[in-house]
Amino acid sequence: MNTPEMRERCAQRLVAAESRARELTAFVGLDGFVDEIIQVVDKRDNAEIFQRLPTIAKLAGRLAGAAGKSTNIELVNQVTKLGGNGPIMANALASFGLQVTYLGTLGYPTLHPIFGPFAKCAEVHSIAEPGHTDALEFEDGKIMLGKHYPLKEVTWENIKTRFGRDKFLAKFQGADLVGFVNWTMLPYMSDLWAALLQELCPSLNGARRQLFFDLADPEKRTPNDIVRALDLIVCFEKYFDVLLGLNEKEAGAVGDVLGISSADHAPEGLTQLAAAINRALSVNTVVVHPVAYALAAGQGVVSLVEGPYIAKPLITTGAGDHFNSGFCLGKLLGFDNELCVLVGVTTSGHYVRTGQSPSIGDLAAMLRNWPATH
Repeated sequence: MNTPEMRERCAQRLVAAESRARELTAFVGLDGFVDEIIQVVDKRDNAEIFQRLPTIAKLAGRLAGAAGKSTNIELVNQVTKLGGNGPIMANALASFGLQVTYLGTLGYPTLHPIFGPFAKCAEVHSIAEPGHTDALEFEDGKIMLGKHYPLKEVTWENIKTRFGRDKFLAKFQGADLVGFVNWTMLPYMSDLWAALLQELCPSLNGARRQLFFDLADPEKRTPNDIVRALDLIVCFEKYFDVLLGLNEKEAGAVGDVLGISSADHAPEGLTQLAAAINRALSVNTVVVHPVAYALAAGQGVVSLVEGPYIAKPLITTGAGDHFNSGFCLGKLLGFDNELCVLVGVTTSGHYVRTGQSPSIGDLAAMLRNWPATH
């Protein structure tokens, strides 16, 4: 599942492909957020020092205890950073050396300052103001409190008006990797996909390329909405090698709407679930990334790889997007699914450990100096 020999083989292939990676192109969108990474105060010692609430369960207990009474919850901002599935994934791809174009909600008509550094390492275009997320981080997960109203402006009509149909087509038909992420928070994304399938896809020619989809947590969307999105994703397989990325919760939600039992979320159960989703959708690859490991199902085979053990993550918001960027890098470099998953978990592991998006050299170094298991 993850051996020193496998990691060394992956490191060697990554280093050998470093110059090739700089020739690869990616076109990613369509969201954009300003993220505040926040801790919740449990007890405050003085004006400067406090003890944080360690778990979501502790917060839930405090909130439940306030029913009928009211309460005060203090939030402390640790850092403000660029956010959204798309910008985080695209920024990570740029850190690998890829030539990245990003289209999303990063400030309109003027780019929000938080995206300034991103705009220096990628070609960045925006058609709307960013959303805002308060990311409450705990030892056992995170709670994302979002303000999403600007994302209603992400429509095919606005893209054509504010970015340009011809410019979109040039990127869509020319990039080695196209990525559409955060479907859940973009209410008109399915309509956009339908327009692309009708207006642009029939004229595509040349070699098949990679098209990555990330639904993002679809819990608030109706089953009919999810089914429609999956049907549209399947239609893109005619023109691209479709990669569908899911975290553990999302895999369960997709399994539910497809009528696939998903009660067992141990590695064996998730392996069966990923394989069943891949069979049901008939796309190139379905990827599922829980916290401790990840797996990819494609061509009748499921490859599962353990991730690095990070005892005290510096940051967790954006870990899944970094996994996705690493997995896609492996796909672009022609790696098999097992090595693609290994690149994904290494990218995510480096990010949660350091708070920084890794270069290819950073990935090779981590593969050769793997964190000790717990």
